Amino acid sequence: MKKPAYILFALLAITLCACGGCKGPTPAPEPTPTEEPDLSLIKQSVLVTDDWVWSQKPQITVSVENPNKAAVKLEAIVKISTDSKKEVTTVKDSITVAGSSTQEFVFTTTDNLEPGIYRASCFVNGKAARHFYFAIDPFKIVSAPDNQPDFDEFWQAAKDQLSAIDMNAKLTEITEKSTSSRKVWLVEMQSVPDGLSGDPVTIRGYYCEPQDGQKHPVVMHFYGYDTQGSRAKCECPAGNGSANAEFFLSHRGQYLNNRPAGTNPGIEEATENIYGDWFSYHFGDKDSWYYRGAFMDVVQAVRFMATRESSDMSKLFAEGSSQGGALTYACAALSDYPCSAIAANVAFLGDYADAMSIGGLAAETAKSCKGSMSDEDMLAFLSYFDTKNLATRISCAVLASSGLQDGVCPPRTNIVPFNNLATPESEKQYIFGPEMGHDYPKNWYTKMNELFKSKM
Repeated sequence: MKKPAYILFALLAITLCACGGCKGPTPAPEPTPTEEPDLSLIKQSVLVTDDWVWSQKPQITVSVENPNKAAVKLEAIVKISTDSKKEVTTVKDSITVAGSSTQEFVFTTTDNLEPGIYRASCFVNGKAARHFYFAIDPFKIVSAPDNQPDFDEFWQAAKDQLSAIDMNAKLTEITEKSTSSRKVWLVEMQSVPDGLSGDPVTIRGYYCEPQDGQKHPVVMHFYGYDTQGSRAKCECPAGNGSANAEFFLSHRGQYLNNRPAGTNPGIEEATENIYGDWFSYHFGDKDSWYYRGAFMDVVQAVRFMATRESSDMSKLFAEGSSQGGALTYACAALSDYPCSAIAANVAFLGDYADAMSIGGLAAETAKSCKGSMSDEDMLAFLSYFDTKNLATRISCAVLASSGLQDGVCPPRTNIVPFNNLATPESEKQYIFGPEMGHDYPKNWYTKMNELFKSKM
């Protein structure tokens, strides 16, 4: 009997398998080794949020980029200390970052921080993400005035000494800068001696005088520390720059008072700085220290403007940066005419008592100049010139600023004078530059011009 064909095929298949003509089950593939993430590729940074100014607790945002395909688990550490280098707290956490992604993590403290300036050092996986300063409730920072009992009498005596001096102002027109609307003049005049006696000191400045026969607002400009070098040209304003009556003061020993002949328009004879680095000149003697004279130079410049027919002294404004910021405070606190508004950017000479533990140009220079003076005596001497004490005599509108990363005039030394102003809160404005050092905020002049125009 013939077997069906399908049986023959089945027998043939069995035979072939037995002979090795067919393959068995496909073996499982060898496992691919898991690729270990390369942690050296991790990138970390700290983002600027809220201008790094917070209330009670910081909200520090750390950004971590993981280019690896696999997720990574990392340790993040944020160390916080005060601006005077006292450790406050350390925040630690484990963070997981997904593969091929950038993620942000917010770190804060368990407890509220006191109002102040703090330093954060942020690390991810042992690598620094950023070191930076931030502020907590800066307008609640308190550093009470420490002026001496005779503070007011001291400055009144200085002004009385100035009144006894013949200003003897000499004007030389700078014709290449003058226009039909405003003439530009070099002004040379006398100010107080470098002490309670002696010869008057000659100071200089550029004066812009409107020519329309009308009264105009008066704007005083004060300069920062003269670090440009004795041969550098000084700013000479143009007659078409503004409609206001303006004075650009070169106080004793700096700028127009410290240049070779012919360096600047109108200066035909060499002028000489006899004060060295200025700050150290007669340091410790309040009656002959450099800044007693410099502050009186400011008062004299305002008095000069009051002699001019084009000046509306009921609309007096002042501005300056760094040393110029301190002179701006001095103008508002000491001049014979009340200011309508002032703008003091990253001002010098503030809050010495705290600055001694924080650092900065004024504090470090004072320490190097103190000699045998006790700390108590040194601070008592400096209190006559501290902008935080001058601020108590100021009630006009004020614009001020800080670079949170400023190591020359640390932010606390700017915020404290601002907090001590007698100015109503509604008339005070403050700009923080979160990443800024000793510089100008980007919108500084816009804000200043807006403020001044609102008061003119």
